[in-house]
Amino acid sequence: MFRWGVLSTAKIGREHVIPAICNAENGVLAAIASRDEAKARALADRFGAPHAFGSYEGLLASDTVDGVYIPLPTSQHVEWAAKAAEAGKHVLVEKPLALNAAEIEPLIEIEKRTGVVISEAFMVTYHPQWSKVRDLIADGAIGRLRQVQGAFSYFNTDPSNMRNIPELGGGALPDIGVYPTVTTRFATGKEPLSVSATVERDPKFGTDIYADIRAKFDGFELAFYCSTQMALRQEMTFHGEKGFITVHGPFNAGSYDHARISLHNAGHDEAQIFRFPGVDQYRLEVEAFARKVGGEDVPVFTLAQSILNQKFIDAVFRAGESGGWETV
Repeated sequence: MFRWGVLSTAKIGREHVIPAICNAENGVLAAIASRDEAKARALADRFGAPHAFGSYEGLLASDTVDGVYIPLPTSQHVEWAAKAAEAGKHVLVEKPLALNAAEIEPLIEIEKRTGVVISEAFMVTYHPQWSKVRDLIADGAIGRLRQVQGAFSYFNTDPSNMRNIPELGGGALPDIGVYPTVTTRFATGKEPLSVSATVERDPKFGTDIYADIRAKFDGFELAFYCSTQMALRQEMTFHGEKGFITVHGPFNAGSYDHARISLHNAGHDEAQIFRFPGVDQYRLEVEAFARKVGGEDVPVFTLAQSILNQKFIDAVFRAGESGGWETV
């Protein structure tokens, strides 16, 4: 059983990843760390973890854990991923892994030298609905893919929330813009060539609160928008010459909408619905990670993939500044 430690008591850990660890067939929650030991102890007690630490360093120095999940603010991800790896702990770190692609490069050397696994927590890549989308496209179910359209938005103006604090890595593109990019790349197996974008920033927070993006791939285009100050919406559609695929709960399947995709034919008079009931993509993620650490040949999100996805987002920011097309 893989023994997990968690650095911080962040909401995504409490609500999604820690419950997934507790339900996993090959892992156990061994420890929680927080700069406030009382908070660590309370969360450890809540989920039955035997150990609580009043510092992240204390957990990393402990032999009670094999690896860590890091849901700290984005600006601290690379720092603590490196520290954990140097301490001999395997690392699953929340997305986005870094503020820019260049920050990820040193982690590749650390991963090779230490022999640990470092992976960015893109849970969507473990959900079977996205494997189905990839298979349908590859099998020619919609013919030649021409256009991908996406949207991801929510409304949050809380000034204390890290998503509205630029120094912590807040903003729409880092928080949710990474999902249309990573799922398009995952489903098609292709990388963007160039991008154009309109990026709007909040005059008070300084974070990007809206972005409208176009990206050229070999053979098709991706068009999507993301926002932290619009009504909640999630959708991804892959439109080909012979039909189209819509993913109805693309990123938060199960909580936003049922995990289902629909395949429509060219005339839009026939549809197939594929449903994935009872799937916990966070559980699949932590189980796959533990299996990879254990030596099994299973796919996990690699640092090389992290760099490619972050280069996409970096190019979007450049395009927002330049007003023109930027090479990825």
